Amino acid sequence: MTETDKQEAAAQKAKRDAKQKESEKLLHRLIQEIDDDPNNYHTYYDLGALLVELKSYSQAEELMMKALGLFADKSRAAKDTLTYGLGNVYYEAGEYQKAIEQFNQVKDSQLKSDAYMMLAQSYMGNNDHKTALVFALTAAENHQQDPQVNQLIADNLLAVGSFKEAAEYYDKALASEPKNGHAQFDRGIAAVVMGEDATKYFERAKQLDPKYYEKGQVRLADIQAALTKKKDDQKKA
Repeated sequence: MTETDKQEAAAQKAKRDAKQKESEKLLHRLIQEIDDDPNNYHTYYDLGALLVELKSYSQAEELMMKALGLFADKSRAAKDTLTYGLGNVYYEAGEYQKAIEQFNQVKDSQLKSDAYMMLAQSYMGNNDHKTALVFALTAAENHQQDPQVNQLIADNLLAVGSFKEAAEYYDKALASEPKNGHAQFDRGIAAVVMGEDATKYFERAKQLDPKYYEKGQVRLADIQAALTKKKDDQKKA
């Protein structure tokens, strides 16, 4: 390991340690707030979200279940907020079917659009891209300019083979977030399949999100091989 690598590793460790201390401080503060005001359901939600961030999924689930037991019969808003929070716990833990069950119970109009987004992502996690697309398009009705929604729609269109439409939604997302390396790379995938020059998209993706770019190379090679085979088969026919 070079001296530069050592310095970089030390800097990253210091950053992680500082973040850990900050999280622990926030954790103690939220627990104290619950002790001081046990009737505020928002604090339970915030504590659950922090536990998810810390990857303490079992503790987060237990907390949200307890909070739902306390507030479900007292307030519709509380029930919806905590149900949405529990859905997030399951989603982050990779338990997509459980997450879907929770997000489907959310009735609050303000949370509904966010729940549709999470339903889309949960179905996507289950590789059910057609259903994910339905929910992503529903979420877009109230968030047409949201790059996250447009990218989610594009990702699922790409997965079901609607490359032209996927490209259109990636373009919308990139118009708002041109430094999104993930979207740049997948826009390049769509371009390759449609026979367009994808160079600019891949170059930007490599610069903006090198990890996603490297991860996508096997996928890109498979697509290029499939396209080559298709052309060869057509020549033989």
